[in-house]
Amino acid sequence: MYPMKSPRSRLSVSRTPRDNAPRSAAKPAAPRHASPRKPELVPEDRKLLLLNKPYMVLCQFTDEAGRETLKDYIKEPGIYAAGRLDRDSEGLLLLTNDGKLQARLTQPGEKTPKTYWVQVEGIPSEEQLAALRAGVELNDGMTLPAGARIMDEPAVWPRNPPIRERKEIPTSWLEIKIIEGRNRQVRRMTAHIGHPTLRLIRYAIGDWTLDGLAPGESRALQAPELAPAPRSQGTGSSNPRTAQPTRSPHGQGQGRDSRDTSPRPANRSGGRGTARRPARSKPSE
Repeated sequence: MYPMKSPRSRLSVSRTPRDNAPRSAAKPAAPRHASPRKPELVPEDRKLLLLNKPYMVLCQFTDEAGRETLKDYIKEPGIYAAGRLDRDSEGLLLLTNDGKLQARLTQPGEKTPKTYWVQVEGIPSEEQLAALRAGVELNDGMTLPAGARIMDEPAVWPRNPPIRERKEIPTSWLEIKIIEGRNRQVRRMTAHIGHPTLRLIRYAIGDWTLDGLAPGESRALQAPELAPAPRSQGTGSSNPRTAQPTRSPHGQGQGRDSRDTSPRPANRSGGRGTARRPARSKPSE
């Protein structure tokens, strides 16, 4: 027989020896030091610049490869681009130091319309334009309905270098209006209907246009134009810089409260090389 062991206290099977030790008070969590919120800008401190971005200029302020950037054209400190424009695209770019305005211009839910003048290879048919208006299937999904029409060649500056042209294939100009901002969306849309984009100029963002701006030129807006009013619940608009909203001439994908996004008349006093809005032409049959 084995000798009997002296009695000793048993440990709980449900708790470890460490658990039997008296619990010490829980250490308070280290406070999280949130970054201080930037003070909200007063109206007179808000800045908004319109820039006619030249061809082959990067939509950023630095580049390790030494390519042209916004820094070569914008000297105003503390402002950033509201949205992007591809390096090989030209036209209107908005820059601001107002985070709320930047969000309003770039967030998908805001549906800020953008108008493009697009030179394409060939002449699209009415059926092909109707496909753009209804939405086309791209590799990242269906596009929303767009405005699309053939337009007269606009009076714009020459591009350097010029576009690639083929003697046996004509070119045409389209006005395309979208409320999305996918990567290279307009180029992919025209390629989808069989008419590759040769030149792309963004003419307008909302009510702001290129009128009076030569490539590389910028213009600061007056203080009342820097902070759009909150979205109204009815059909009216409290924004002092816009007229009463009307339905888009294309009438698709804009929602009930869409504003009239037709570009403003060209600035007659604009200098040489500025964009002028062409007369509207009927779509080809």
